[in-house]
Amino acid sequence: MSPDPAAAMPALAEARRQIEICNACRYCEGFCAVFPAMTLHRSFPDGEMVQFANLCHACQGCFHACQYTAPHEFDLNIPRVLAELRAESWERFVRPSWLARLVQGRGVAVAALAVVALAAMLAAIAALRPADGTGFYAHLSHAAMVTIFLPAFLAPLAVTGLALRDYWRAVGGAPLRIAHVLAALGDVARLRNLSGGAQGACHYEKGDRPSTARRHAHQAMFWGFVLCFAATSSGTVMHYALDWPAPYGLLTPPKLFGIPGGILMVIGGAWLAALKLRADPALGSPGRWGGEMAVTLLLVLVAASGLALWAATGTGAVASLLALHLGAVLALFLLIPYSKLVHGAFRLAALMRDAQTRGG
Repeated sequence: MSPDPAAAMPALAEARRQIEICNACRYCEGFCAVFPAMTLHRSFPDGEMVQFANLCHACQGCFHACQYTAPHEFDLNIPRVLAELRAESWERFVRPSWLARLVQGRGVAVAALAVVALAAMLAAIAALRPADGTGFYAHLSHAAMVTIFLPAFLAPLAVTGLALRDYWRAVGGAPLRIAHVLAALGDVARLRNLSGGAQGACHYEKGDRPSTARRHAHQAMFWGFVLCFAATSSGTVMHYALDWPAPYGLLTPPKLFGIPGGILMVIGGAWLAALKLRADPALGSPGRWGGEMAVTLLLVLVAASGLALWAATGTGAVASLLALHLGAVLALFLLIPYSKLVHGAFRLAALMRDAQTRGG
């Protein structure tokens, strides 16, 4: 950790105070993965606190079960303080950190970046319109797409990779075994920690009443994203390995994966946005609410514009919808390390570290 971690992450000291009280009480021991991990320690160094924060899935069950919340003098609010520390850890490990703070703290900045990306894409489409081509390539050549999107995809992945390296060092991670990776991937695929542990549900949007809505919305978004990624990957293989360029028919892998994936992303994203509007902002990180909502809506825009583009095939609306879709995708790529989109990578790392701690 840094020489002055409290200066880098202001929520660290308060998070430690609250976790120490929780560790003495242990009423929530059967809840999400944070509490079993907590009971393995007598003291809580900075790295462990950061690990707890990223292991937390914000189900909020601990808050509603706690006897030490306000107006008690202990004033515990574990979901909020871990949400603050979690976001601060992302902002600290991702470079440049000032950009992460800007994007996470201001939803307007996220929207502005999307507009700038869209404007740049419109300009590229106007300037690089090919002389021939079919489908989307009649509006933007394949070479232009690769030139624009390959760096915009690889650079954020490199930034995220460096951040995860620093995170792994900070939390004391050791070399991984395949069992640790598989255990973490299993938790991600089932979204086990969104069930609130023994409660079997999440308190995110209904307060003291548990609900499975957030888990189902996350699953729709997650698996929709996986299907859309599979659509893009299969299209890449078909183009380069099979010499089969787009456009692709309805019964080809890009469409068979992409259409249901896009529908799931729209449903999941809209559902998550609606749940966020109903959730208590005092149990999250209020200063980052706008940034989180903007990213959720950006995911919906990416999926919805892609579906609209497919539906508009052969019409005069293709050029405008292509610009909108590609601009949204470009913004999404560029925002991966600097917005809440990075939570997936950090949470997977936290789950792998947790599996490593439990499994030895």
